[in-house]
Amino acid sequence: MHPVVRNILAVIAGIIVGSAVNMGLIMVSGSIIPPPEGVDPTNMESLKASMHLFEAKHFIFPFLAHALGTLTGAFLAALIAASHKMKFAVAIGVFFLIGGIANIFMLPSPLWFTILDLAGAYIPMAWLGGLIAGGVCRS
Repeated sequence: MHPVVRNILAVIAGIIVGSAVNMGLIMVSGSIIPPPEGVDPTNMESLKASMHLFEAKHFIFPFLAHALGTLTGAFLAALIAASHKMKFAVAIGVFFLIGGIANIFMLPSPLWFTILDLAGAYIPMAWLGGLIAGGVCRS
């Protein structure tokens, strides 16, 4: 397969699989840590109106979803990429970081979570995914 095509497929696969991991974790989060009484987690307006009811425990799964989705997507992109593996891993991190920033504007969260999420869930996880993929590719 031509390296350019392989690199394009790496980015597409990283975004799709990372998004699936993210969404999967968000989907199961409510059954593990139920939202506050009366909150409909599938409705953005309900979430906005009741964000003040959320405790720290309610932010565990959103952080895990963002971090593990990015890690998985970056790992896969680096694994598939024909060249510049770490650059593709970090590009996946930047993609998800942009999504995280957009999410903060759509659904305001506590400042501590915003800082933790933006600083820890995207670029560091993408870098780690790239490192892991680099180790797998060498062995």
